[in-house]
Amino acid sequence: MINAQINIKEKNFVSAVIYVYNDETRISGFLGQINGILANNFEKYQIICVNDASSDKSLEIIRSAAKTITGTVINVVNMSFYQGVELSMNAGIDLSIGDFVFEFDNMVMDYEPELMMAVYNRSLEGFDIVNAAPKSCGNKSSRLFYALFNHYSLSPNPLRTENFRILSRRAINRVHSMSKTIPYRKAVYANCGLKIDTIEYANDLSCKKHYNGETVKLRKEMATDSLMLFTNIAYRISIAATLFMMIATFGIGVYTIISYSTEQVVSGYTSLMLVIAGGFFGIFAILAVVIKYLSILTDLVFSKEKYTIESVETISN
Repeated sequence: MINAQINIKEKNFVSAVIYVYNDETRISGFLGQINGILANNFEKYQIICVNDASSDKSLEIIRSAAKTITGTVINVVNMSFYQGVELSMNAGIDLSIGDFVFEFDNMVMDYEPELMMAVYNRSLEGFDIVNAAPKSCGNKSSRLFYALFNHYSLSPNPLRTENFRILSRRAINRVHSMSKTIPYRKAVYANCGLKIDTIEYANDLSCKKHYNGETVKLRKEMATDSLMLFTNIAYRISIAATLFMMIATFGIGVYTIISYSTEQVVSGYTSLMLVIAGGFFGIFAILAVVIKYLSILTDLVFSKEKYTIESVETISN
């Protein structure tokens, strides 16, 4: 009698969205490892590579590697021009059809590929979003951003450096119902109200990523916008500035009154300064209220940002 090992594969349809930008040295190996895990564990799956207008041979390598993959097709979303990881990943997520969607917004694979299934299995326990996060990361700017964000945000789910994540279709639908545009996916995910979990893994390699000048600029803009949209740091700064100016104008008013009472003042100076002090006091008080309402409106309605796609390729063997 011959004993055969039966490999029971998952029935759920999964999608994997991979962000690609000038990754010609990593994309072939990364794509092969991702496909290997999905092919061994799922009956049906989809791989989407989002090419963010790479200037190297990333697209050619994807096309070549896709021809060696059997059992599924590879979709390639070619962005019209460089648009950054957030808009590019939004484009890939919109194209995905899986019950569960893996998000890979970088190719730093400092974890074992089997961690993908650990993240997937955790999602089956009732978590709509499961993140895979390294225990250590040496990026000081990221740590500073997350420290500010978590301190001033009201979200019950603190943000941190993550490598990849899985989303249920319910999570994707919930996020899309919250906003037509997603300026910063991680912040929106943290505030979607669904169950979120994080699996930490020990990373031997450095998780520091290298970015070009344009990417660094976009990341800085995104960090600033995210702090404005998802935290009350701007409101607190405006309140602090308003209080300072109120105290300063109040001091001017007191000084003016004292000068008038001691008659050590030029004619007309007192009334002029009182008008100026009172006017500035009222202006700053009103600005504080206006800024607060603007911050609320901004939280509710984001300015509409659209990604631009040049083409979508379907590559099969």
